[in-house]
Amino acid sequence: MRHTRSRTAAALLLTLGAAAASLSPIAQAAPGPRSGGPEMSPGLEQAMQQDLGLTKSEAVQRLSAERQATAVDRRVRGLAGSSYAGSWFDARTGRLTVAATDPSLAGKLRAAGAEFRRADYSETRLDATKKQLDKAGAPEGVAAWRVDPKVNRVVVDVVASQRADNDVRAFVAKALKAGPVQIREVNAAPRTFAAGTVGGDPYYTGNVRCSIGFSVHGGFVTAGHCGSAGAAVRGWDHTPIGAFQGSSFPGDDYAWVSVGNGWWTVPVVLGWGTVPDQLVRGSNEAPVGASICRSGSTTRWHCGTVLAKNETVNYSQGAVHQLTKTSVCAQPGDSGGSFISGDQAQGVTSGGWGNCTSGGQTWFQPVNEILNRYGLRLHTA
Repeated sequence: MRHTRSRTAAALLLTLGAAAASLSPIAQAAPGPRSGGPEMSPGLEQAMQQDLGLTKSEAVQRLSAERQATAVDRRVRGLAGSSYAGSWFDARTGRLTVAATDPSLAGKLRAAGAEFRRADYSETRLDATKKQLDKAGAPEGVAAWRVDPKVNRVVVDVVASQRADNDVRAFVAKALKAGPVQIREVNAAPRTFAAGTVGGDPYYTGNVRCSIGFSVHGGFVTAGHCGSAGAAVRGWDHTPIGAFQGSSFPGDDYAWVSVGNGWWTVPVVLGWGTVPDQLVRGSNEAPVGASICRSGSTTRWHCGTVLAKNETVNYSQGAVHQLTKTSVCAQPGDSGGSFISGDQAQGVTSGGWGNCTSGGQTWFQPVNEILNRYGLRLHTA
């Protein structure tokens, strides 16, 4: 189907002076913070109510609290210095919690607007442990590993049905010797969300369908597993858009595609007819615990929370580093699609497990990392 746009997006197109024969499914974009507190769109509030079980007023209050927590997070990192051990947003209190190894910092961090929790290990120490695991080469039965500030450990997820596998047991033993590590069992391993050709969705490369992430000047960013550098890209109507200019997978899962042939980009995330199209006003990184929503060509809009950052996910094709884990569901064809928290761009969909009927979890590659890697500049409203 041809994707319709809300009056807000249409107005934006007019103000940008856009005029062309066909429109691509536009992705979000956002380089810098916006001053003040912009109103949240009804569509974003609606999606949060649906997937997080919030009332409209609760959704608005939570988004306001998360904006404040994001600002506090930037301040307290500097205050904690080498003692910093991570942070997360607590939806129950509406505040940011900061972990640090130095208890004498408690008063200073609370004065800055954060709750304090004593930690045994600094983020630097935990990151060093995680980097050892990144180099170890994990078997398929090991799903992922990450630094978890709440438990102050590197948490390794092992597929329960493969826990007794010899290679898995060897990796677990090596992990436990590497440093402060905790082993958890999960029901399934993550997979990527690319899909075979289905007509009427955002873009195609070869016989694979994926979703546009965020608009950049000259193109858009998306998932690396969707296509290799040089691969031609077609739009929702199968007319040529451009080509992959850069792509990395595994190791990373990001790419960027040039746009031409009468197509253009604007700072909008499609609502896919389910919610109004969303404008993006920045790319400030939301803390762990914050609400987050995803737009994809298969399942449209779904919301959840940020569960973890800097997680290494072990796909069957190889490990991907520095992903953010969420409780949002996704399905094949959603790969590359937009993750947004409030009005701030967060990242592009990588993969996960489960679906949007029974539930699941999804990982994304942070957008700021992609921009820095390729020297790209995003559009903002």
